[in-house]
Amino acid sequence: MGKIKELQTSLANKIAAGEVVERPGSVVKELLENAIDAQATEINIEVEQSGVASIRVVDNGTGIEIDDLDLVFHRHATSKLDVDDDLFHIRTLGFRGEALASISSVSKVTLKTCTDNQEGQEVYVENGEVLNQKPAKAKRGTDILVESLFYNTPARLKYIKSLYTELGKITDIVNRMAMSHPDIRISLVSDGKTIIKTNGSGRTNEVMAEIYGMKVAKDLVHVTGDTSDYHLDAYFARPEHSRSNKHYISIFINGRYIKNFLLNKAILEGYHTLLMIGRYPICYINIEMDPILVDVNVHPTKLEVRLSKEDQLYELIVEKIHEAFKNRILIPQNDMDKMTKKHKVLDKFEQQKMEFEKRQQHNTPNHNTLEHHNVSSENNNVLNDEHQLNYSNLTDTFPDSIQESANDYDEYKKAQNEILDDMETEGVSNNEETTTHGNHFSESNINKDIKEPVGGTSSRRVPYMEIVGQVHGTYIIAQNENGMFMIDQHAAQERIKYEYFREKIGDVANESQNLLIPLTFHFSKDELMIINQYKGELDKVGVHLEPFGGHDYIVDSYPVWFPKQEAEEIIKDMIEYVLEHKKVDVKKIREEAAIMMSCKKSIKANHYLKNNEMADLVNQLRETEDPFTCPHGRPIIINFSNYELERLFKRII
Repeated sequence: MGKIKELQTSLANKIAAGEVVERPGSVVKELLENAIDAQATEINIEVEQSGVASIRVVDNGTGIEIDDLDLVFHRHATSKLDVDDDLFHIRTLGFRGEALASISSVSKVTLKTCTDNQEGQEVYVENGEVLNQKPAKAKRGTDILVESLFYNTPARLKYIKSLYTELGKITDIVNRMAMSHPDIRISLVSDGKTIIKTNGSGRTNEVMAEIYGMKVAKDLVHVTGDTSDYHLDAYFARPEHSRSNKHYISIFINGRYIKNFLLNKAILEGYHTLLMIGRYPICYINIEMDPILVDVNVHPTKLEVRLSKEDQLYELIVEKIHEAFKNRILIPQNDMDKMTKKHKVLDKFEQQKMEFEKRQQHNTPNHNTLEHHNVSSENNNVLNDEHQLNYSNLTDTFPDSIQESANDYDEYKKAQNEILDDMETEGVSNNEETTTHGNHFSESNINKDIKEPVGGTSSRRVPYMEIVGQVHGTYIIAQNENGMFMIDQHAAQERIKYEYFREKIGDVANESQNLLIPLTFHFSKDELMIINQYKGELDKVGVHLEPFGGHDYIVDSYPVWFPKQEAEEIIKDMIEYVLEHKKVDVKKIREEAAIMMSCKKSIKANHYLKNNEMADLVNQLRETEDPFTCPHGRPIIINFSNYELERLFKRII
């Protein structure tokens, strides 16, 4: 008698559930995707005990026909695929027909649905089997209640994390769904408390304000871009809002959240030198493309996909991030709100702000100085103007504390939406250039009443400032009508020299000079195979490996563009890079050389400068492409606004 037999349906469903239903968040994801595919405009999610006790998802979509109810909980039963060719033109989030079958095999499911607002149906499923079906009162759409998750698979239930962790996973899934579908009203309620609620306005930045807070939302830069195959729509947060992990990078393909190593790398390349090592940006990227160019059927949870022409998409992302920040002022402001925590309601804040601005108008200097309300950036993203302070101090506190303690959440949301409306009207989140009006300016306006400093043309990205002095031989203190600035002299010169060396190194031909003592390298057999394969490419960049008997090689010369003191270290790093990555990246090597040279040759801390030397340093910084961070991503300039200084000294209560 043969040993091979077909698995029972219930057992097969439990095995499938092992891939599809990993935790309560997996159930929320699958049900959310079904609701979105059903063209819902409103989806409400309620969970008890982080989804372990119950998960309820209610939508106002098309509902399920009575004739289809017999197949809803069958494996691989779907309305989204008919023929093989459909698999290569997938525009829906779900398509395999595994979700409901897998969920019902490890839980108790009650489904109510209606397609015409008249006659509804209710189906009860337990352990993957339909136990009851009857007419029921139901609104148009689908209402699914999942209870006692993993009740019949105790091993899976045992490995559920803490309720806090599971709720975090659910919240993360709902957040990303809300970002990718801002036109759908989505709410998440946990144990009777609202976690997230979007209004379905269709504005992604509004959803991001709900998720990340207004402090981040006001500093988002909106960019779009196209190639022959891709359309890119993205929001990138300013570098000062960086995080310690990649969790805040959200990438979507045709509205589907994905993870992709190469696209993550493209984002980090775009932010290159704007972020410190080990820091990651907050960003949202949606890529619209022909479904035939993407294979979404390579991962059980559909998180990983395969893309055609990835290199083209990589270059587009890098280019658009560079463009997004190229002409923006990226001077971070010191956050006094975190120190005081005294603004508890919106109207109180606005009253204080109006009093401050009124006093500022009475104290406005003569016509030889800038008026504070006329200073802004070319792209309306200046942190130094009082117009933006109308938002910054409000929003820094609101998302973290006021939102939680305010008696009227609707009033907060109204204020938040008004701010977003103003931002959109005035172009705060748009990367297009603006003309001079209201609080914005052209180049001629900013310099109209200021005598140009000797030695160069003032950059619009670094505002003109008067040098006041120096602290501990390390930080330069400067001022203008917008407040006080602190400049890290080492980081400033590091940026200046980095851009100089980067340009010079890129122009140098592959000329070589000899080492006094040749370097000797011993390779194992597998390493020797790799070295022999890439030896020709190493020769092209000036690293000539010559056989020295057995598995040994020597290097007796190096390219002239290598820093002399670090030549040996760079050669060793290059060879180790080839062994690890199996390629030669000349661009990366030259970049690292420029960073190393700039760091070693810049002035250090505790080095006292004269006023004219400090002014000259600031003027040189003003001429650089990216004057706000050093090559390692550390900030160069920090701004203390007049408003913050007055609050610090209790002139404003």
